[in-house]
Amino acid sequence: FLPLRASEVRVSAEGQVAVVTATHEFQNLGSSATTVTYAFPMPEGASATRLRYRVNGEWFTASFSASPQDSSITEPGESMDPDLTSFIGETPLFYAVGHDVPSDSSLTVELTYVELLPYEFGSVLFSHPNNYTLIQDAPLATQSLLFELVSPRTIDFISLPSHPAGEVENDGSTASVAWAASDASADADYRVVYTLNQEELGLFGFSTLLPDSLVADDGPPGFFASVIEPEPGELTETINKVFTLIIDRSGSMNGSKIVQARNAARFIVEHLNEGDKFNIVDFSADVRAFSASHVDFNPTNRDLALAYIDELNSGGNTNISGAFGLAVPQFAASDATVANIIVFFTDGMATSGITNTQEIVDHVESLVESTETYPIIFTFGIGPSVQEQLLTLLARQNDGLVEFLGDDELEDRITDFYLRIRNPVLLGAEVTFDPPQVSQVNPDPLPGLYKGQQVVVAGRYQEPGSVTVALAGSAFGKPVSYSYDLALAGESVERYQFLTKIWAKLKIESLLVQYYLAGASGEADAIREQIVDLSLAFGIISPFSSFRGTDGDGGGGPVGIEEDENSDDRPSFALLASYPNPFSEGTTFTLDVTSSEHATVPVKIYDSLGRLVRILAINVQGPGSYSIYWDGTSAGGTPVPAGVYLFTIAIDNTVLVGTVVKAG
Repeated sequence: FLPLRASEVRVSAEGQVAVVTATHEFQNLGSSATTVTYAFPMPEGASATRLRYRVNGEWFTASFSASPQDSSITEPGESMDPDLTSFIGETPLFYAVGHDVPSDSSLTVELTYVELLPYEFGSVLFSHPNNYTLIQDAPLATQSLLFELVSPRTIDFISLPSHPAGEVENDGSTASVAWAASDASADADYRVVYTLNQEELGLFGFSTLLPDSLVADDGPPGFFASVIEPEPGELTETINKVFTLIIDRSGSMNGSKIVQARNAARFIVEHLNEGDKFNIVDFSADVRAFSASHVDFNPTNRDLALAYIDELNSGGNTNISGAFGLAVPQFAASDATVANIIVFFTDGMATSGITNTQEIVDHVESLVESTETYPIIFTFGIGPSVQEQLLTLLARQNDGLVEFLGDDELEDRITDFYLRIRNPVLLGAEVTFDPPQVSQVNPDPLPGLYKGQQVVVAGRYQEPGSVTVALAGSAFGKPVSYSYDLALAGESVERYQFLTKIWAKLKIESLLVQYYLAGASGEADAIREQIVDLSLAFGIISPFSSFRGTDGDGGGGPVGIEEDENSDDRPSFALLASYPNPFSEGTTFTLDVTSSEHATVPVKIYDSLGRLVRILAINVQGPGSYSIYWDGTSAGGTPVPAGVYLFTIAIDNTVLVGTVVKAG
């Protein structure tokens, strides 16, 4: 690794929206020039908006590319250093710097990203990676953090618990935290904690009207975002619930995970309310239930359920469809005036019953519709091997939330989650504007609102003025509505230019759900193209785009997107087969090339979290059919677990993407 010499982090936060600029200076202490790939541990849910670097005294700005990022920073057959893997985390950003770094010189990289900060009951947390000790013992010459906050709600408190020597200022509407050190180790991540007044709830809006020349697409020039946290009211404290826990007890849940699952289930059962009904469904290849139907929560049933939970042990395959097939129909005996809730947690892929993601989603949708009580489904994925697409769709299509947890986070996160959802504020929410001059509002559909939580809504508008925002929905069968006034700015507000990024980020997230639902189809291809277009137009990284190359303008101007003048001459190729698929021991990729290309073509295989598993190479020598065998192992030679794997095959500027399944 090139040693890190200096680090500077600047944060501009508005309420719970943060724009972060991180600048890192590295040194090449070697005797020769070297090529460099920059890797940054992006926070989950953050979106990169700009990257530039300085080498040989000149700044270069990275361009946006309509292709996924290349995470292959090792040579074929080599594995990544485990300390580096740990440091860059689950959602890293990679960028291949376009210039060699000369010997005895420095490379400075400046990355900007936008992030919606975690919020709960008025408390907001900003976290930024600054613990470099996994890969560097040497101290940094300088390191600093400047966090500046503006809030329409009173800032009751702000601190920097990770670095107590920091300077803190707070006048109630603005606050700042500053910390700096020289010749010191970068040995702790930055953590800024602040609380916003809990008596000041409602809608807080920000807006800006851009000049037509600065609008990135042909949509309206106005952009707004609203942070909404309604008063919960007394109604939500006493709503009865019909509650089912679906617990994965397959073989991969062994060890601490099944212990945490039992503890989380015990906590939920112990904290149900009088008047609630509940049941427990647990599964591996087989599916069982505590009771044939929901039972009343009382001391007798509570104690019987706790004894049942204590007997849960892990082993066998993962029958997700079977678990829902048993759990969902039980809600047909309920009604829509109570809280019908399913909490589902799993750590793996479906390997028994229905295993195809879309078929599972369709199966659950059919079950839910047949109950006519539409239970809300909350999903939790544990560890790195879950089907993120499946869990996201199950939650989003059933008014729930999805969370992805580390192996050691299950108990804490589930218990905290249950305390939050005990008090719903608004479900099945719809938002309208009067007069109707607002459009393209995201997220779509709106998530449910719960006491102590917020929802961020962003949209576009054509003309400035005052509009009435109406939120309408229900709190488990009982109608609830809220009304707020929102002023839409009539001029460009410099401090709110981040709103274009927030709108594009939320729009892309909504489109990704549609993309997952579309499966392998022409509709999915069109949605993917729309996501890429938004990414390139608004300068925000998506799963289908990345930073590539530089614009060479010295870093002063906007990033330019240049068309490939030779696009019509790109080599063409097609995947003839991946056989067998699914496979158990190995599969063969067969490629049909119709161009005169002569190159070593990489076949990159990723797991469901987008992590690079293996790189294979096909030696292409002009037109013809070519094959490469994958034995189902990682770069280190270890057999990969059962599940769905994504592969990409790239020739020049053309990329083919497909999936292959390893059976359990």
